[in-house]
Amino acid sequence: MASVNKVIIVGNLGRDPEIRYMPSGDAIANIAVATSYKSKDRQTGEQKELTEWHRISFFGRLAEIVGQYLKKGSSVYVEGRLQTRKYTDKDGIERYATDIIAENMQMLGGRQGMGGGDSMGGMDDGGYEPQQRPAPRQAPPAPAARPQPQRPAPNFSDMDDDIPF
Repeated sequence: MASVNKVIIVGNLGRDPEIRYMPSGDAIANIAVATSYKSKDRQTGEQKELTEWHRISFFGRLAEIVGQYLKKGSSVYVEGRLQTRKYTDKDGIERYATDIIAENMQMLGGRQGMGGGDSMGGMDDGGYEPQQRPAPRQAPPAPAARPQPQRPAPNFSDMDDDIPF
């Protein structure tokens, strides 16, 4: 029987990425992404917003990109798979945690999605400068179309049926 373990998350970082390096030199980045769900309370009719936090781990070159470009508040699209791990907490109790192991990531939004803009309080955001787009040029008016002479439709009735292919 076939199985699928695929997760797609679109949300915002709750804190700056944590970057570590393995002895081999490969990077590992961990982020926490918030997603929200809006629903209406059936009894009061009040709108509620529920926020869910997701732990996401990146490895290798993708981890380096996350560490370089993502900041708290950045919007991000992540594809990956779920992985549950078992650990022992400081009190000696065995616990389980489910994380997302990222396989693909897309940064969303513009400057604000990169952690810059007003949310950074005017701080330097790593040299990211949006390009000024030149004003669109007006295309010259199209010349008046001349009427094209009508060609007669081809007559296929006189063709042989002995086509060599």
